[in-house]
Amino acid sequence: MAEERTQSGRLWLWVGAAILLILVFFAARFLLRERLPVREAQVSRAELINTVPTNGRVEPEVNYQINSPVATTVKAVYVQQGDQVPAGKLLMVLDDLPARARMATAESGVKAAEAALEAATHNGTQQERQMAASDTARAQLDRDQASHDLDALTKLKQTGAASASEVAAAQERLDTAEATLHASGQNANSRYSPAEVARAQAALADAQASLAAARQVVAQTSIRAPVAGTVYVLNAGATEFVEEGKLLLELADLHHQRVRAYFDEPEIGQLAVGQKIQIKWDAKPGLSWQGHIVRIPSTVITYGTRNVGEVLVQIDDVDGQLLPDTNVTVTVTTSSQSNALSIPREALHSENGKSYVYKVVDEQLVRTPVTIGTPNLTQAPILSGLKEGDWVATGTTNGLPLQEGIPITVKK
Repeated sequence: MAEERTQSGRLWLWVGAAILLILVFFAARFLLRERLPVREAQVSRAELINTVPTNGRVEPEVNYQINSPVATTVKAVYVQQGDQVPAGKLLMVLDDLPARARMATAESGVKAAEAALEAATHNGTQQERQMAASDTARAQLDRDQASHDLDALTKLKQTGAASASEVAAAQERLDTAEATLHASGQNANSRYSPAEVARAQAALADAQASLAAARQVVAQTSIRAPVAGTVYVLNAGATEFVEEGKLLLELADLHHQRVRAYFDEPEIGQLAVGQKIQIKWDAKPGLSWQGHIVRIPSTVITYGTRNVGEVLVQIDDVDGQLLPDTNVTVTVTTSSQSNALSIPREALHSENGKSYVYKVVDEQLVRTPVTIGTPNLTQAPILSGLKEGDWVATGTTNGLPLQEGIPITVKK
């Protein structure tokens, strides 16, 4: 009996020792395991700015394109590209012989239309009126003669010297003479109908419009500056033949320019009139210009392979260095929050549409839900879940994922 008790005690002793060893093993493993090296950032307040960059093109606010009014030869050019000119300065002269030939033809057309209208409103030309008067006089004589003959035969019939058939024939001749006289009078007084007069008036109006256009073309062969500005495009030289409609030069006041910017369709909803714009040009590194949106897109267009909206940007500090038709980079500030509680964007995580961070508490990571505002490229605003001065993990230095409850060591 004593021996059984001794063996039972030894068994319990071995069991206790085994349990103790297991506890010591796990405790040592917990205390000696490698800590996760993480980087951390402090929750702080800062100005949070959201921007959207895109491309754009510089253009004058008011641009004057001067095209050749006729196919001809350039006689002389009095400016060079880049010249600043006053309003009214003679810039270029074109050979006006073709234009003057057209003007002479138009003048002839006006005179012909005027003569046609005069004839229509005065019952014919002078010759036609003279012939009509002669015809009327002859018809009058014929009618008078027929009337005299009828009277004579009527008297003779009463004495039996003329037959009834002779009187009837005389009456028929009188009726015919009166009809001829009536027709001649109508022809003399109303040769043209109202529709014919209206057609003659329209023909004169067309001829006068053609003459005015021809005179304008002649005037345009002497090209003068419509306003004071800079000739920034010059496409023709002296003795060069130019086709009708060819662009000869472009002139604008380069102290009044704007940018036509192209924003991708998903970004259009963030834009508003008055938002600030920064403009940069690769040809002038280190320089930038400021502007603001004056017109937002009213439709979406295809621009290369992109669907974009055109935005007009007023340049606020034009200094003459931005050249027309240059490609620039524009960056719009869509929102700005001062003194916003924020964290680095890489500290933010999302699962099932809900945001959270790993908060650093007593050298461990604690998964903490947060509510955020609209983030920018580097920062995320915190609306709830954290307070100023808290620390959050932004990542590990060994590439392992962040996990809740794991002991950590902070790496600077």
